[in-house]
Amino acid sequence: MSYIDPKSVLSPKTVISNLEVMFDTGPQEGGWSVASFEWNGKPAVGIRWNGDPSTRGIGTPQARGVPTWFVVPEELEEAVLAGARALSNGSDPRLIAGYQQMAKDSKREAEAQEWSEGLIADAER
Repeated sequence: MSYIDPKSVLSPKTVISNLEVMFDTGPQEGGWSVASFEWNGKPAVGIRWNGDPSTRGIGTPQARGVPTWFVVPEELEEAVLAGARALSNGSDPRLIAGYQQMAKDSKREAEAQEWSEGLIADAER
């Protein structure tokens, strides 16, 4: 019960505003996220570990037990945002490798083709 939804990380309240989560791995071990926001009225990019659903804690960073963001140095903002955009668009190399591995399984591919053709035939009735 320790995954912290990054959309809810709005601390310190007097400093952070206009939070937009760009990428979130979701509630998984080692889950993390990237967000853009205003920090003291200036555009900023932040990252954080969201916490692990199987352990206690609130992720990191945190201040006095309240989840916060690590503000990325300005020189790295574009690289971090570009990486987050690529991941959110499905450009994760792990995902591509998974699709490639599935495509190599010709028996399963044939079964999927047969199943989808059956759906088309059902729809035509």
